[in-house]
Amino acid sequence: MEKIRVILWGLGSMGTLAAKIIAEKEGIEVVGAVDTDPGKIGRALSEITGCAGQEKIIVTGSEDEALAGDADAALLAVSSFVRDTTEPLKKIIRSGKNAITIAEEWAYPWQAAPVEAGEIDRAARASGVTALGTGVNPGFVLDTLIIALTGACADVRKITARRVNDLSPFGHTVMETQGVGRSPEEFSRGLADGSIVGHIGFRQSVGMIAASLGVRLDEVTESIEPIISRTRRKSPRAAVEPGQVAGCSHRAEGRAGGRPFIVLEHPQQICPEAEGIETGDFITIEGTPDINVAITPEIPGGTATAALAVNMIPCVLNAPPGLVTMAELPVPAARLSDFMQFLK
Repeated sequence: MEKIRVILWGLGSMGTLAAKIIAEKEGIEVVGAVDTDPGKIGRALSEITGCAGQEKIIVTGSEDEALAGDADAALLAVSSFVRDTTEPLKKIIRSGKNAITIAEEWAYPWQAAPVEAGEIDRAARASGVTALGTGVNPGFVLDTLIIALTGACADVRKITARRVNDLSPFGHTVMETQGVGRSPEEFSRGLADGSIVGHIGFRQSVGMIAASLGVRLDEVTESIEPIISRTRRKSPRAAVEPGQVAGCSHRAEGRAGGRPFIVLEHPQQICPEAEGIETGDFITIEGTPDINVAITPEIPGGTATAALAVNMIPCVLNAPPGLVTMAELPVPAARLSDFMQFLK
């Protein structure tokens, strides 16, 4: 092949960002795009991304039409949940293409969706392709990065990590699942009926860390609280008045041997600067030696998610068939030259 050929399934915020990143790279190109938005179907991809070189890619509303094209991989960016993405992943895999999804629950699906994970793993092996779930979180900050840091430890007694981030770059799905713009009462009802889930991926991150370190957890617990805004906030995709929910504070704890072993905290909201809140990623490993890492401001969720999905494409093409996780692939790296040189 002369270039790695990629199909984009989903042209929301993250899919469009991925298209823009690919347009700037050598040795890789978008060869197909599919979306359900009537306002995008039938248009040239370049009209949506503003990128030269994508004029001949016409967005289709039919995934079967898009997947019928000749490509090496498909990037799926349509939902956060296993329930919404299992069948799309199967379609990609059965078409003979490697699959990369930014659906958070696929970062480590063996934790919460073992049946679906087994189905995708078997389908990928049967088709001779690889499937990966990735993103900035889960997929990097609160799992892969932590796992890499523990490599410098002779012993680990406890891991505590906190990601304070800005939700503003994300799209409609994230705003809904975080309860952004709702009243406190609506937030409580959303938690009860499952429409508000907070951060999606804590169980995946906890599971990936524990499995990588060979630790058997007794249990994983979670708690979610609304972040009530005291000021008016407006992001590109949401507006919040004082007294409404700007996001949520989510905490997960994985216990081993009767004590907390992995504690992850994730307060996330739109426009945190409106109330003087600084974003950042903070990791503390109590072990031999102790390790403390602080990244401020946060690693930007939008750009980083799309970048990880694109940068991991060569790793996925090089990997053996089946469903894999970030912990099983080479360390993520930016691709600053021809993508083809990273293929084995």
